[in-house]
Amino acid sequence: MAAGNGPVLEIDRLSVSLFTRRGVLPAVDGLSLTVAAGETVAIVGESGCGKSLTALAVMQLLPHPPAKIVGGSVRFMGRELTSLSDREMRRVRGKDISMIFQDPMTSLNPVTTVGDQLIEAIRWHNDVSRAEAHARAVELLRQVRIPDAERRLNDFPHQMSGGMSQRVMIAMAIACGPKLLIADEPTTALDVTIQAQILALLKELQASSGMGLIIITHDLGVVAETADRVVVMYAGRKVEEAPVEAIFERPLHRYTRGLLGATPSATRRRGTRLAEIGGSVPPLSDLPAGCAFQNRCPDAFDRCGAERPGLMPLLPGRTAACFAAEEELSRHAAVVRT
Repeated sequence: MAAGNGPVLEIDRLSVSLFTRRGVLPAVDGLSLTVAAGETVAIVGESGCGKSLTALAVMQLLPHPPAKIVGGSVRFMGRELTSLSDREMRRVRGKDISMIFQDPMTSLNPVTTVGDQLIEAIRWHNDVSRAEAHARAVELLRQVRIPDAERRLNDFPHQMSGGMSQRVMIAMAIACGPKLLIADEPTTALDVTIQAQILALLKELQASSGMGLIIITHDLGVVAETADRVVVMYAGRKVEEAPVEAIFERPLHRYTRGLLGATPSATRRRGTRLAEIGGSVPPLSDLPAGCAFQNRCPDAFDRCGAERPGLMPLLPGRTAACFAAEEELSRHAAVVRT
């Protein structure tokens, strides 16, 4: 596969539906994004917004039924993944594209040693002897900062802490030198110190390999530490995309503002309550006719209930699907002109 000068990953108007007793639900609706080599893109949003389904669609691991890609394309280094056979995709998955799943304790096989799992992952995609794979496994554990790596290969997952298990998952994910790594909530259930170590490790590995990195998270602290660009999702749709600094300095979509307002920060005045996003995400089976965020938005007006906003380039390098943001920027431009 020749990379050329294009992005590592191109998702173009991807749609994933859930086929359920309640009907066909639009879990991911027309999502487009790209990831370049060496770039970190964070996908942010509440549970159920479509973040993890997007990752599973890229990996061609959607649980079917009920989930199925019903539109759009997923191209990896110019190659369309949605048209590959299962056999062809198995050659890509784990070698060229790897994924770190949310819970390492359920992702690792509890009855197989860490070493055997690493060795199996290495030999699946590489024509090497067991001895060569064993040496590579030791090297990988050292690379992810696991002390006494040779001995720890003989450990079972339950003998490791959450942070150590997550490092093993990272070692497995980078075993074959992927060009794209997807990390789905990589710091969930880890304490703050271990979280920082895991994030630093991912950035270090990325810097040394030049791989593209997608981080799926609801934690804006993780976003601030790692991302170059941020995609905000709500009810299955992308509602804002911007460079990470711009998102924190001037969020445009009212949902993004709500997420930031509900995030603890070092600059927040002591004793100040965190803002709360009122209401709840509407069910996919009963999305409103207009903007899906209208029932929770403090700035919603008539147009928001009658028309669904499309993604618009509202500022240089920034897009948002928000009528309130459009109105605000229009008023600001009018004041500047006068």
